[in-house]
Amino acid sequence: MGANPDFIYQPPMSPYIDIVYQDNDIVVLNKPSGLLTVPGRLPEHQDCLQNRVLKVLPTATIVHRLDMATSGIILMALNKPAHVAISRQFEKRLTQKSYIARVFGKVEKAQGSVEQPLICDWPNRPKQKVDHEQGKAALTHYKVLSYRENDDNQITTLVELTPVTGRSHQLRVHMLFLGHPILGDRLYAHEQALTSSNRLQLHAQMLQITHPVTEQTLTFTKACPFD
Repeated sequence: MGANPDFIYQPPMSPYIDIVYQDNDIVVLNKPSGLLTVPGRLPEHQDCLQNRVLKVLPTATIVHRLDMATSGIILMALNKPAHVAISRQFEKRLTQKSYIARVFGKVEKAQGSVEQPLICDWPNRPKQKVDHEQGKAALTHYKVLSYRENDDNQITTLVELTPVTGRSHQLRVHMLFLGHPILGDRLYAHEQALTSSNRLQLHAQMLQITHPVTEQTLTFTKACPFD
């Protein structure tokens, strides 16, 4: 927690688990903002989505993650073959994902892409940064959905974000790179963008996968809670 010295973990308790879909092979959940996906090292960081799900579905395993501050759709496998099959889809980028974010300022271009390589900013971990020498390739497409002006004449932009790669903090750093940090981002937002929301305004709205057994295309969505 190097960059967050004053952070106190207080995960939301209600709803304790929000199951969007479940069958014999997978379970899809809506993770609230403020809940870790997997446990941290410290005893007080053991409450997390994974441990909550294991209480009711003891075979569940994590296939992908969402940042603690990000809300939205996350999928877990309920058996080994499903885990292997879905992990492979994520690795080969056969899944589709989209996020909704509210960012600081007015994003002028109606749509565009950010292709900037990312690496861990080691002295300031867990922060990531753009690094053209050693960073790993990262690509995000964005589309402007709407603008909003608050009482102080400050404009914010609602954007749909489609990550092609899945780097740590990719959407947060790519929006920062554009000069439009996500509202409420404790790691990357400047003071004005940070104080305009009590949570990170980033939500995993849609995940599309191929079912590991039926091979049907399944699309899971959860409406954005902050808009």
